[in-house]
Amino acid sequence: MQKQKIIISQNLRESLEQAIIQQPHDKLFVLTDETTYKKCWPVISGFPSMQQSEHIVIGATDEHKSIETLISVWTELSQKGGTRHSLLVNLGGGMVTDLGGFAASTFKRGIPYINIPTTLLAMVDAAVGGKTGINFNGLKNEIGAFTPAASVLLDTEFLRTLDYKNICSGYAEMLKHGLISTEKHWAELVSFDLDDIDYLRLQEMVAQSVAIKENIVAQDPYEQGIRKALNLGHTAGHALESLALAEERTVLHGYAVAWGLVCELYLSCLREDFPKDKLRQTTDFIKRYYGVFPFDCKAYETLYQFMTHDKKNTSGEVNFTLLGGIGDIRINRTAGKDEIFNMLDFYRETMGC
Repeated sequence: MQKQKIIISQNLRESLEQAIIQQPHDKLFVLTDETTYKKCWPVISGFPSMQQSEHIVIGATDEHKSIETLISVWTELSQKGGTRHSLLVNLGGGMVTDLGGFAASTFKRGIPYINIPTTLLAMVDAAVGGKTGINFNGLKNEIGAFTPAASVLLDTEFLRTLDYKNICSGYAEMLKHGLISTEKHWAELVSFDLDDIDYLRLQEMVAQSVAIKENIVAQDPYEQGIRKALNLGHTAGHALESLALAEERTVLHGYAVAWGLVCELYLSCLREDFPKDKLRQTTDFIKRYYGVFPFDCKAYETLYQFMTHDKKNTSGEVNFTLLGGIGDIRINRTAGKDEIFNMLDFYRETMGC
């Protein structure tokens, strides 16, 4: 898989102009959602390279990460004269970079694209690593492809446009990166004050987080082995996210991942002797900043069924990434239905459902 270029930008105009020059094209398209069109497009609309661009705007929020929206993007690319030599710039959060990347990877059998993530979640997760896709049949990221962006431009000035919940959402993926890296980095993350954000320090931590993911993706581009480390918190998290979507009480992806970390660190304690004090510290941090997603025991079967449909599973068993300690990654771990129900019991008791 082609290696994508990660650019920690100090000057967005210069970085974007250079990234576009490096991708010769006949037509430039810019994809945003309704929110990033209002808040983020004005930041780059005056750049020289944007003057002849064609604009595509889609609905905001994860409910628009759908086949219908994908078709609408394909349609606009086609009707506005896109060819196999065109270039797409995705300006937005994870929904935009996921869907835009998949649209680019499939239009005319694939055109190059550039990601400019505008949320913390997209900067440290969705926009980096080459995963693209859409939700389908009530399941998260069910359809997609591994197709890396030509370039990913990270400019933390966009973070000042975010509300508190979106900062927290992205930070959950950073917390996951801390758990799979070193005790020092994890300790920095669980001691960071999200109520009084030091943006300079946050920028440094974003760079660290991206470097952790880059290193793992470089070792295993197609998720055959160690890249599965990045799934920590996601088997339970995606199930909670799917339940929230089904019950029309949608939650931000990072919040679901944070709650999924509570579940899967408990399972790590149970199965892999993950230290209980680290579980407690991480859980306390998540309770403080993410609150709780409430459900009762009647939802267990539904959550279990969502987990059985997770694309990471093999041979019909629910597959988890677990930890023996901070940075001690245990991939391809399975758990039975009783263990999963015990995990959900722990979540509800600990989080105060």
